[in-house]
Amino acid sequence: MARTASYDRNAALETAMNLFWTKGYHATSLKDLEARLQMKPGSIYAAFKSKEALFRATLDRYAARMSAELEALIAASPTPLEALQTHLRSLAVIAPCDRPSTACMLVKSLLEAPQEDELRDFITAHLDRVETLIAAALNDAQRKGTLPETCDTGRLARRVQTYIFGLKVQAQRETDPDRMRDLCHDLADEIGRAAAA
Repeated sequence: MARTASYDRNAALETAMNLFWTKGYHATSLKDLEARLQMKPGSIYAAFKSKEALFRATLDRYAARMSAELEALIAASPTPLEALQTHLRSLAVIAPCDRPSTACMLVKSLLEAPQEDELRDFITAHLDRVETLIAAALNDAQRKGTLPETCDTGRLARRVQTYIFGLKVQAQRETDPDRMRDLCHDLADEIGRAAAA
């Protein structure tokens, strides 16, 4: 008879994700994971194979959630472009929230990963998928006539993604909520003008 897992995998992944998101991959020790997950080393390895495999699983979780939130916003908005502008404006919040950091976990992890490393490729692939999602939304807007045919949607997608991740980094250092709000609104408006050009 198969042995039933004595831990909640979803809860463990959520806890590990928040820990890695806060401390980073290298700074998170096995002792940190043991304490936070309330699991012994053997149980952690039995459940997740290795620290890196656990980290990858948390990145998958983070990226899937990020994509789902963006897809839901796009689906609920009058146009994809308005959805992206709304998302940019929503990044103005710098007050403490229910997340461990305003910075993007993928970007933080990319900055930590060494060049020419499989883990870096894994992180980059997730970032590429976010860009593809943005580009698909812009292509849809173009097909529906809300973006001009002359708009380079691939180029605009890279720009939007850069603004999104840049604003998440800026939120880590900005202390004035008015300045942060103005910046988010300025970039959202700029995307609108770029799309109309």
